[in-house]
Amino acid sequence: MHRSYTPHLVTAAVIALSALYLLWIGRVPWCECGYVKLWHGETMSSENSQHISDWYTPSHIIHGLLFYAGLWLVARRLSFGWRLTIATVIECAWEIIENSDAIIERYRAVTISLDYYGDSVLNTVADVLAMILGFWLARVLPVWVSVALVIFFEVLTAWVIRDGLVLNVLMLLWPLEGVMEWQSGG
Repeated sequence: MHRSYTPHLVTAAVIALSALYLLWIGRVPWCECGYVKLWHGETMSSENSQHISDWYTPSHIIHGLLFYAGLWLVARRLSFGWRLTIATVIECAWEIIENSDAIIERYRAVTISLDYYGDSVLNTVADVLAMILGFWLARVLPVWVSVALVIFFEVLTAWVIRDGLVLNVLMLLWPLEGVMEWQSGG
């Protein structure tokens, strides 16, 4: 049986090209603190989004779960590998947009992320890999478990850091003063 590795190679190339682009536009390779941590749990810190994983990693796993569901609905005739490639292109495009000066300034202006200056390239690649994990989980888990994971991650991050995927998108697109007050502990 012949198995094509082309989608996997394209997926890896998309991730590598995205990382190179982020380096080219001046994003730091890893935390300027001089060390790399597997987990950084303090969101109100200049080291947030600089290490391998943090409280925003669950939102990237959710991206993978949602991308799998969406691509299953609209492109289920494509192989898993090619759907993963499409999801990776979308995730990498978001990471590039998220790390643009315009979006960084928007985050700083309308959210509680006053010390946010963009993700390190290491964190960006780890975020993409977290999306891939979510995509793979959605493939092997029952739908109800995928839905439960989305709800669990959103409730967990809202409870622990007063943020999450839904709140992040809401505050980026349509900032609400009440939400900002709640997020800042008011």
